[in-house]
Amino acid sequence: MRQIQYNRQNTIEYAKKWAFLRNPKYYNFDPVGGDCTNFVSQCIFAGSNTMNYTKNTGWYYINGNNKSPSWTGVDFLYRFLINNKSVGPFGRTVLQQEVELGDIAQLSFDGKKFEHTLVIVNIENKYTLSGIKIACHTYDSYNKSISEYSFNKIRFVHIEGVRKY
Repeated sequence: MRQIQYNRQNTIEYAKKWAFLRNPKYYNFDPVGGDCTNFVSQCIFAGSNTMNYTKNTGWYYINGNNKSPSWTGVDFLYRFLINNKSVGPFGRTVLQQEVELGDIAQLSFDGKKFEHTLVIVNIENKYTLSGIKIACHTYDSYNKSISEYSFNKIRFVHIEGVRKY
């Protein structure tokens, strides 16, 4: 297995193109709980070009009925990225000041469960939440400050790279 660089520029370009639209190649999960993690997975895929087809624990999308839990589930995506030792993108939890373009943020509104996934598309100042700009679906946004959200907790995942066979 070899490791390649995560293409952050492709991630951001994809996010910009599709932030206010829906790519017809993917099912729109808005009517069934939200499309945020599906959209962020699409963005990560644009920057990694590699899926992990391991049943249950992988990260893949074939169609709306045949996808991994991590493709659309907030906590499942987090666990996949930070625990992935196999094919596909992998990352680690980082402090706010360590984020880079193309990384992700996840929000907990109730302080118990993380419920919203965002992709970082612009950083004006990584030391303030108003200086970190995101794109997302469900509440479609592009270049929106994280500080515009009301949330209880936040976590950041830095995507370190991509593994391929």
